[in-house]
Amino acid sequence: MQPVSVWQWSLWGLLLCLLCSSCLGSPSPSTAPEKRARSQGLRFRLAGFPRKPFEGRVEIQQAGEWGTICDDDFTLEAAHVLCRELGFTEATGWTHSAKYGPGTGRIWLDNLSCRGTERSVTECASRGWGNSDCTHDEDAGVICKDERLPGFPDSNVIEVEHHLQVEEVRLRPAVGRGRRPLPVTEGLVEVRLPDGWSKVCDKGWSAHNSHVVCGMLGFPSEKRVNTAFYRMILTLLLSYPHRKLRKRAAKASARRPKPLGRPITKRKVKSKPRVGRGPIKRLLAQRQQHFFGLHGVTCVGTETHLSRCSLEFYRVNDTTRCPGGAPAVVSCVPGPVYATSNGQKKQQQSKPQGEARVRLKGGAHPGEGRVEVLKAGTWGTVCDRKWDLQAASVVCRELGFGSAREALSGARMGQGMGAIHLSEVRCSGQEPSLWKCPHKNITAEDCSHGQDAGVRCNMPYTGVETRIRLSGGRSRHEGRVEVQIGGPGPLRWGLICGDDWGTLEAMVVCRQLGLGYANHGLQETWYWDSGNTTEVVMSGVRCTGTELSLDQCAHHGTHIACKRTDTRFTAGVICSETASDLLLHSALVQETAYIEDRPLHMLYCAAEENCLARSARSANWPYGHRRLLRFSSQIHNLGRADFRPKAGRHSWVWHECHGHYHSMDIFTHYDILTPNGTKVAEGHKASFCLEDTECQEDVSKRYECANFGEQGITVGCWDLYRHDIDCQWIDITDVKPGNYILQVVINPNFEVAESDFTNNAMKCNCKYDGHRIWVHNCHIGDAFSEEANKRFERYPGQTSNQVI
Repeated sequence: MQPVSVWQWSLWGLLLCLLCSSCLGSPSPSTAPEKRARSQGLRFRLAGFPRKPFEGRVEIQQAGEWGTICDDDFTLEAAHVLCRELGFTEATGWTHSAKYGPGTGRIWLDNLSCRGTERSVTECASRGWGNSDCTHDEDAGVICKDERLPGFPDSNVIEVEHHLQVEEVRLRPAVGRGRRPLPVTEGLVEVRLPDGWSKVCDKGWSAHNSHVVCGMLGFPSEKRVNTAFYRMILTLLLSYPHRKLRKRAAKASARRPKPLGRPITKRKVKSKPRVGRGPIKRLLAQRQQHFFGLHGVTCVGTETHLSRCSLEFYRVNDTTRCPGGAPAVVSCVPGPVYATSNGQKKQQQSKPQGEARVRLKGGAHPGEGRVEVLKAGTWGTVCDRKWDLQAASVVCRELGFGSAREALSGARMGQGMGAIHLSEVRCSGQEPSLWKCPHKNITAEDCSHGQDAGVRCNMPYTGVETRIRLSGGRSRHEGRVEVQIGGPGPLRWGLICGDDWGTLEAMVVCRQLGLGYANHGLQETWYWDSGNTTEVVMSGVRCTGTELSLDQCAHHGTHIACKRTDTRFTAGVICSETASDLLLHSALVQETAYIEDRPLHMLYCAAEENCLARSARSANWPYGHRRLLRFSSQIHNLGRADFRPKAGRHSWVWHECHGHYHSMDIFTHYDILTPNGTKVAEGHKASFCLEDTECQEDVSKRYECANFGEQGITVGCWDLYRHDIDCQWIDITDVKPGNYILQVVINPNFEVAESDFTNNAMKCNCKYDGHRIWVHNCHIGDAFSEEANKRFERYPGQTSNQVI
């Protein structure tokens, strides 16, 4: 061996240094900025279907949780920054409205505003991390230039390419004759992968897995399914020739055992059992095309999405998939709202139904809203501290929906009013009720209503939106209402008679279409093009406003009774994702109530505006007096949209006597009722100058009547009508002494759409002895439990409903 010279050692050392620098990935000056641009603690990926490797829905992982970006204010500059975060040189475009499909989890960024030169998305302006008023239907996507940044590691760029994701799950019915009703509650589990829909191997499949799948599909729970029957049918289809298929399958179908847990009853079987060709062909096609994409699924049962479970994807080169196994089959139990069959409804009605202690308020769609809980007879909200998907899922399943899609914080569904009952709720996901979760009782200083928690639940697909549509409007949120009806011949589209059509009916239409609330329910739609649809097929529609579709509303049936048959007078709607929500401060009514005997000569203006009882017309004016029950009313807007009068300013009525405009003829109803509901005195008040009297600290006033200004109530503000103004009273001159109920109803004719009409009424106990009056126990109409309302009607010392 020859000795190595010093020159040779120097050459080898230089070469070793170069190799080490290359291995360590020392960035060149041109790539260093991109390497530093990687946001610390954040990971980025593209997701969604269908898409190419350099495009998709943008998802960000923060604190171990993946979420999306809202498309509000999104621009190409923001897409440039995100593409560089993903390892591409630049963006060529961007997409809105969830083009690549809606995501799941949090919406991390909203109103994202970038210049395009930022090194990290964290340097861009936004509403703040996790602060958004969007839904996943507004998820943003990017289209990047198919050119990689030099030296950018691929492992953290597009995880979908290397680690598949379960984006969607569905149940495919495998057996049954004819058209199955929606929602589908039982069938083969299928997951959507980049190559299409594939089935899941049932080896090791458990009830916990079924629980997670049912939760994703909008169902609160699962039930046992007879998998042996499915295996038998599929085995027959694989083992026998086609010419024997129908006979064998028919016999198997005729001998189909009952589901587990139900008694087996004898039934007659025809001598020649027959099975329709459709189901057999479908089963045969499914058996021949079984493509298993997933196996080894192991869930704890508390996961909100199948992707959170332990699972394995088959590789492309796997030749044998699910040996000895079969497709996983799941059967779900629908919640009370979606129970379709009589058997399901009877089974749920037979279960003991306790008093509801959790509810959702302020949501534009079913299964979403601000979480409110009942404690000591009073409804209150939940603080969003430590609020997560597990706690939200407990709420959703308790209310008869599936697991939670989103756990909302920061009063995204509007602020509540009154008490905040719970904080720092920590659920495992297995609890039957939110009250079973560990939580902290808080004081007023611990949390504010700006931190009210909300949820969006997974809902079953019912297909109701396909039976109705809007036409002729300027956008998809408005138009003439058209419904699809059956009858002799094929299905056809028709119009709805505009007679008596109003806000409540329009609310149902907007909800059925998934468009939120109704701004207006229109009885005349002559300014919208009717197209080819000219037949009126429905009339007399009357809804309560809570129905999920027009099919559940009362109407005339097949007999059409319409006063104005011209298509110009058919029903229309204008929908909106947000709405106002008025709530009366009931405690103030109780604190300010008193009786005043007011001389008639001071009531001329009030009489002109019809604010006195009928007997005042025959009084000896200007002599005598009227006895008035006075009180102050403070009306808050807790919704997510300003409360504006339905009528335009051009139609407001000027009252010279009081010197103001009435933007609504009837804004509130005031009534005195006997305990059995008989009205003994009534009053009403128009909107005497609807304005923002006071607002929360972070809200500015927008409406003021001075100088003939605009009228309305801003979100977060309230309008105060003091006890000493005209018409802020009930004329009780003719009321006899006794025990009564004082009732106040805001927006009684539903002229203006609100997210919640159930909290527009207030009730108080009222005892009148002929000289003084005691008003107590004031509460919002739905604030008390059923039992508390029963106690409310029993007055101290009262033995009958007769007045004293």
